[in-house]
Order: sequence, then structure tokens, then C-alpha cells
Amino acid sequence: MSEMFDGYERQYCELSTNLSRKCTSAASALNGEEKQQKLAELKTGMEEAESLIRRMDLEARTLLPKEKATLLAKLREYKSDLNMLKREVKKSATAIDPPLSMRDDLLDTGLHDNPLKTTNDQRNRLVMSTTRLAQSGDRIKESKRQMIETEELGVSILQDLHQQRQTLLNTQNTLLSVDDSVGKSRHILGSMNQRMSQHKWIIVTVIAVLFLAIALIVYVKMHSKRS
Repeated sequence: MSEMFDGYERQYCELSTNLSRKCTSAASALNGEEKQQKLAELKTGMEEAESLIRRMDLEARTLLPKEKATLLAKLREYKSDLNMLKREVKKSATAIDPPLSMRDDLLDTGLHDNPLKTTNDQRNRLVMSTTRLAQSGDRIKESKRQMIETEELGVSILQDLHQQRQTLLNTQNTLLSVDDSVGKSRHILGSMNQRMSQHKWIIVTVIAVLFLAIALIVYVKMHSKRS
């Protein structure tokens, strides 16, 4: 559901409720000047209501087909509701001029509505508007709840990502430490290999010297025996 549509819908329901009350107040006004003032307010409110319906219509047509069909069906109810309100406003306005009232009633409904029926219609409209306003408020609360849940989920995900980042950093530090240890071990092994090579040559030299010494001793002894 579009949040923008919900906002327009809430404004329309509030406006429709206020217009219904003003229409009832205008119908019961006895002072002509007061009635004219109330009718002017009703006219302004009706124009604003029509503007909100146009905005809702434009917003609904930008949505997916399933949501679009649901919202357009709801818009038809609002348009019917607005047309009914227009007829009530027209009746309140023409109550000042009885002949004009009779003509408009014949054009709009083909019969004369009695005051009791008009009052009942206005009461029914007020109840419908109040119900729709409550439903719109519930939808907005549900949208806010979903937003809060989404925000909490986002925070939880960010915390998990932060923990994973810390784990990766710790692993990286461990790998760097291991790499340093491997480097040191390699250096020690290199030093040991170098020393082993040095010791090897020393042993070879000692063996050669011993061999030469033994050969010299053998030669000397053999030469002594001959003499």
C-alpha cells in the first residue's frame, strides 16, 4: 500500500467528516448571512476534497495492478460519497431560494426529500466518514509498526555486520601475527642452515687434517723401519 495514498486518504476522510458536520450546521442555520458564510466554507472544502481525490487517483494509477484495482474501487466509493455531499450542499444552498431548491431537487433526484431523510443521510455519511477515518488511522499505525520493525531489523543486521567485521579484523590480525611468526621461523631456519653449512666445512677440514696427520705418521713409521 502506498504511504502517499494513505496520507491523501486520511486527509480526505477528515475533510469529509468536517464537511458533513458543516453541511448539517448550514442546513440548520436560520441567519441568511451566517448560512452564506457556511456555504462558502463548504464550497472551499469541496474543492479541496476534489483535489485530494484527483491526487489519490494519480497515485493509485502508478501502483501494481493488484493494488491499483483495490484503490480505484475505494476511490469510486469516495467519489460517490463526494457526489452525495455535493447534493446535500446544493440542498442547503437552495434552501434560501425555494423555487431553485425545487428545480435542483427535480434534476438531481426526481423527487423531494423530506428533512428527516436528509438528516439521516447526513448522519449516515458522518458515520461512514468516521469509520473510514478510523480505518485510515489503523492502516497508518500498521505502516508505522512495519517501519519500526524494519528499522529494528536493519539495526540488528548492522550490528551483526559490525560483529562480523570485528571478527574479520581479528582474523586478519591473527594472520598477520602468524605471518610474522612464519617469517621469524624462516629466518631462524636460514640461520641454522647457514651454521650447519659452516659446521660441515669445519668437520670436513678436521677430517682432512686428521687424515693427513695419520698419513704422515704412517709414512714416518715406515721410513723409520727401513732405516
